[in-house]
Amino acid sequence: MLQPQAISPQGPAFSPLVVGYWRLMEWGMTPQQLVSFIEYHLSLGLTTVDHADIYGDYQCEAAFGAALRLAPQLREQLQIVTKCGIATRAKPEHQIGHYITDASHILRSAENSLTHFATDYLDLLLIHRPDPLMDADEVAEAFMQLHQSGKVRHFGVSNFTPAQFSLLQSRLPFTLVTNQLEISPLEQTALLDGTLDQCQQARMRPMAWSCLGGGRLFSDPHYQPLRDELSQVQREIGAATIEQVVYAWIMMLPSRPLPIIGSGKTGRIGQAAEAAALTLNRQQWFRIRKAALGYDVP
Repeated sequence: MLQPQAISPQGPAFSPLVVGYWRLMEWGMTPQQLVSFIEYHLSLGLTTVDHADIYGDYQCEAAFGAALRLAPQLREQLQIVTKCGIATRAKPEHQIGHYITDASHILRSAENSLTHFATDYLDLLLIHRPDPLMDADEVAEAFMQLHQSGKVRHFGVSNFTPAQFSLLQSRLPFTLVTNQLEISPLEQTALLDGTLDQCQQARMRPMAWSCLGGGRLFSDPHYQPLRDELSQVQREIGAATIEQVVYAWIMMLPSRPLPIIGSGKTGRIGQAAEAAALTLNRQQWFRIRKAALGYDVP
């Protein structure tokens, strides 16, 4: 069973892999089936769950909360992460998709999330995307209100550059505890642009989304060389699937990212959890890097 680990010096303890609920509405689960699914991943030590206010056209948080209302004892076993800051056209009042990070929206979104999840606190609230109109002082004002009221225990960001992260951090009396980033063999930008270096400098573990490239890892003919290399490494290290190899590849990064698993299938969740015990050597890691990028190191 996986054990929780601190994600930053002042941060919470999260499971080393996170269950992502972005596609919850596509899974077709009843509230009772979702209770069983939550109980299953908790039994593996996967205690951290990732949400956002906009997921499932603003429906996923409430669907998850319906399960928690059936089994309220599960709440204290979970760390709930959610995000705000995007407005989509799923709401009729939004004529265009846009970012929205003013203080009133952050406060309102957090209150809505608390109601949806049937809880009186969120473990972690993230700003979902960088907003060119973000006023760092306004975001800080909302974060401090939520922190002082006890409604949100920790704060972070998602998809922020190091400069954007540092700007918001400069306005806060407490530490941002994570940056949720796209990290995969298919998307390696954060590995060398300073983003993961900042995480490592702060001893802050990022969360990794789209680890499998949104399914492109399996379907895009362009990535056949990568699939071949992953399959070869799979055989070498005794992994059950190439997905496990990808998760192990991500977790080998020195910033120690927490991969987000975006599946509602217990088999894939169980196999993903086993990836925490896998180890690649340095040359295997770089072989995967090369197969994904198409070129060797300079």
